[in-house]
Amino acid sequence: MWNLDFISEKDFRMHIKNTIQSYGENLAPYDLRRFNSNIVDPIKLIFDKMVYNYSWEEIIKNEIFRQRDKSNNNEIGYFHQRIFQYMKDCVVPQEGWDVIVSKKQKINISENDSVKTIYVEMKNKHNTMNSSSSAKTYIKMQGQLLSDNDCVCFLVEAIAKRSQNIEWIVSVDGMRQSHHRIRRVSMDEFYKIVTGQEKAFYKMCMVLPYVIQDVIADTKNIIIPHDTVIEELQNIAQKKNGSFVLALYMLGFGNYIGF
Repeated sequence: MWNLDFISEKDFRMHIKNTIQSYGENLAPYDLRRFNSNIVDPIKLIFDKMVYNYSWEEIIKNEIFRQRDKSNNNEIGYFHQRIFQYMKDCVVPQEGWDVIVSKKQKINISENDSVKTIYVEMKNKHNTMNSSSSAKTYIKMQGQLLSDNDCVCFLVEAIAKRSQNIEWIVSVDGMRQSHHRIRRVSMDEFYKIVTGQEKAFYKMCMVLPYVIQDVIADTKNIIIPHDTVIEELQNIAQKKNGSFVLALYMLGFGNYIGF
């Protein structure tokens, strides 16, 4: 039984499929050449293995995951943002704002204030903005309030420190700024406002892993990568008298004296 009434099962599955496909070349398998394209630090890998008591396979898998993860945040941002294109009263524009919410009935933002439109800037994590980008975003929101007196601007954070819907306080040109219509909002609170359901985000999270699993199983052109780094390093080790450590050293120090 599909229990998300704010998005259809068809749309949710399509959005997950599109998100996975947006991973692009990160879905390609890692061979030794790709693994070492930016030259890994063999000494760090050896320290990590010994200190954390990992196997060689674990340490190599962790490094591959780290390399993939560096570029995966954009894809997760895609998931968080573009899911709202399937929800009532929401638009995901090509530029300007990440999401715009406009309802027929005004949206309550406090006991004494309501607006017609919400303009959203969305971030994956609460700590991804430095002071310069925070100030720039805040000024953009101030400009929107000046051009539309029936709106509110949200900085929506997928991973906030806590569930919240509070005034966003920012330092602009050394001065502390705040406005009751410029707000920091956690993702769960934003889902609640958009859908009218208090636990909408929680409900989405509960079905997410099962739908991802189903989409991967049902989609022929989504191939889970088989990485060959371990096998290639083992082959090099055999040629180096069975020394996996020496094979690892060759990645970074192959042209150094003695190697």
